[in-house]
Amino acid sequence: MASKVNAQEINCTVTINSDQIEGSNKQVYETLKSSIQDYMNQNRWTNMTYAEHEKIECSMLIIVKAVQENMYVCEMTLQSRRPVYGTTYSSPLLNFVDKNFNFTYQEFDRIEYQQNQFTTNLTAMLAYYCYLIIGHDQDSFQRLGGTPFFQVCEEIVTACQSASMDPSEQKGWVAFDSNRNRYALINNLLDEAFKKYRNFYYEYHRLGLDEMSANVTNGRARIAEGMPVLKEAYRARPATYVINTFLDAKAEELVDIFKKGTDKEKKAVYELLTDIDPTRMNTYDRINQ
Repeated sequence: MASKVNAQEINCTVTINSDQIEGSNKQVYETLKSSIQDYMNQNRWTNMTYAEHEKIECSMLIIVKAVQENMYVCEMTLQSRRPVYGTTYSSPLLNFVDKNFNFTYQEFDRIEYQQNQFTTNLTAMLAYYCYLIIGHDQDSFQRLGGTPFFQVCEEIVTACQSASMDPSEQKGWVAFDSNRNRYALINNLLDEAFKKYRNFYYEYHRLGLDEMSANVTNGRARIAEGMPVLKEAYRARPATYVINTFLDAKAEELVDIFKKGTDKEKKAVYELLTDIDPTRMNTYDRINQ
């Protein structure tokens, strides 16, 4: 996938919304935004080499909900995407909301990543998400290609679980705090039980979407053929987070793909999606319109 040009892997646009914080120094948010963006875009996260046009496009929206002394209580939405072969379309890979993106920060604090060493919760969370982005990108181009990057995420989780930090910062890293947090997601991705799902993730992108520029019918059929894997994973573990995150990213795309499908494809995919993801039934209804 990556060519022999020395460049960083990620091109992330960071936005910080501080509208909920009244009368504070707004300059601090500009400084923080620049520091986070530089941290994600200027570090080299892997030993792979990417050409400029191969960088992974992503965006991070941080909504600041409260600031108490130097503690920032935030919610963060992360989105990443990858180009689809032979088209101008980019397919969403991640659309992930972290409701506990909490960290201590003072303006002009240096945000530096030191591998295998915990420095601050902010640097740990950002590194985790960089590796999560790269892992999903690699999984979409190569069967189980994201494993080494997901393993680094797991190492970061382990380091954070034993690190000394404020209780509000600990949220998201704790094993049984929630089944929808950073720990739960990486635990799912590296679980043998979800290997079939990750193989489907590769097939969805490389053998489905990337084939569509040559043959839409074949590409769509390949995706439809693999969809039952989502139901299998959901049935095995109804609380599984990784299937939720897949559908958070792919719901609209699946509608666009299958509303042009055969009657048989529409029926099978609609029934499967509304069964495992009933909260988005109104979205999936458009498959049949």
